[in-house]
Amino acid sequence: MKKYSLYTLLLLAVAASTVSCSDEFVDRKAPYSLDSENYFNSESDYNQALIGAYDMLHSTYLNVMMGEIASDNTASGGESAIDVIGIQQIDDMIHTQANPQLKNLWDWMFAGVQRCNYILEFKDKTDFTNKPQVIAETRFLRAYYHFELVKWFGGIPLNGDKRFSVDDVTRVPRSSVQEVYASIEADLQYAVANLKTKAENPVKGRATKGAAQALLGKVYLYQDKYVNASNVFEDLISTASYSLESNYNSIFKLAGENNNESVFEVQYSGEEGASFDCLQCSEGNVAVGFNGVRNITGNEFESGYSFNVPRQEVVDAFEIGDRRKDVAILDIVAYAAANSISYGVGYKHTGYFNRKYIPRKGEDPNYGDQNLTNSNNYRAIRYADVLLMAAEAFNRGGIDDTKARNYLNEVRRRAFGDNNHDAPTVSGVNLTELILAERRVELVGEGHRFFDLVRTGKAAAEIEGFTSGKNELFPIPIEEIQFSNGNWQQNPGYN
Repeated sequence: MKKYSLYTLLLLAVAASTVSCSDEFVDRKAPYSLDSENYFNSESDYNQALIGAYDMLHSTYLNVMMGEIASDNTASGGESAIDVIGIQQIDDMIHTQANPQLKNLWDWMFAGVQRCNYILEFKDKTDFTNKPQVIAETRFLRAYYHFELVKWFGGIPLNGDKRFSVDDVTRVPRSSVQEVYASIEADLQYAVANLKTKAENPVKGRATKGAAQALLGKVYLYQDKYVNASNVFEDLISTASYSLESNYNSIFKLAGENNNESVFEVQYSGEEGASFDCLQCSEGNVAVGFNGVRNITGNEFESGYSFNVPRQEVVDAFEIGDRRKDVAILDIVAYAAANSISYGVGYKHTGYFNRKYIPRKGEDPNYGDQNLTNSNNYRAIRYADVLLMAAEAFNRGGIDDTKARNYLNEVRRRAFGDNNHDAPTVSGVNLTELILAERRVELVGEGHRFFDLVRTGKAAAEIEGFTSGKNELFPIPIEEIQFSNGNWQQNPGYN
């Protein structure tokens, strides 16, 4: 990031162009003023700024891809060993503090934080009836961006409810991981108390009380606060606002967006074009094109760039009869033979592709470029994930293994279409292993695997090239370290 990054990203964001983050919620222009102190004079001003805060969720396509590639689930892929070199380095665990993709992730997530802080800095300027909802959504989003940052980089600078200025990089220290999590918890607790439920606010793209509860439970789980996590998840599950979709295959198609299983989705409209010079500018899900099969023919799939290709190990992790396998994994060799089509072979070709997020022909005829303006939403938090996190909290916290097995089996019964594949009646560590194995196959391709391995202490054993004491975190971009003038120390192992 350039010296003005922490400051300028927000300045550009609020002066900007078109912003939209939901097919229904934000399908309009957001006219921001550079003279921000004269803004926030009406409810409309706050809502327009909130649209801008949602908008940076689009760029989390990168977080999802790299969360898979950094793990043992997928290989980098692409055209060659130098195709998006930062992604190649992360796959091989040789990334440094000069990694371009990590720099992008840092920049974009902090742009989201900055947009939220812009609203919160002026939260008391103008009163209107719906302001608690607006502030609650803002704090949910800030928690979401902060959680992404602390997962990837550890302790980060916090600036309270105000924007970072140009000189803050030399004045504001990196907060500890514990301080960042405390801030995230406070934001989400406020959001839980003030957001509407899904039934009360069914507008697509809006954060709800259920989304805040799910994220808060996840934040507790990442800190091994199992009692807190179990309480939050149990309250969420008992409301019965969500349920598993009976057809797993339907979840990831256009018609399956924002379904009963969806707790929070990143809404992609795909209406605006983008270029490879500004991928975060796209209103579409860029990861879909990156995941696509190279030079594929036929009538079902669009060509893509063959990144993020599943490894044989994750394919083999599915049990016989698990209906999720063919939804999550495209076996291109078998598919090509059955459909008489051809395809190109990319770098680190495994023979498999991420079928959940892959460009499909004709699925959304309103948009043109399936690679840069794909409107496939990212299912950021699914109810199946909530059930498995609840199972883990009840089990690892030594609270109730019977309840943990029940939640685990609810997910497995959907996967197999019967109750003949229920988990064996085991408890303790043996049950933990079953829950974690289930998370892998249920959520493959959705960006969670690397962090599941790190937080459970399994990363060194499962990820080739992973160095304990170093690779649990990624390096702060070197530009930030340099411009801090010694204010920030680099994460261990990256100097």
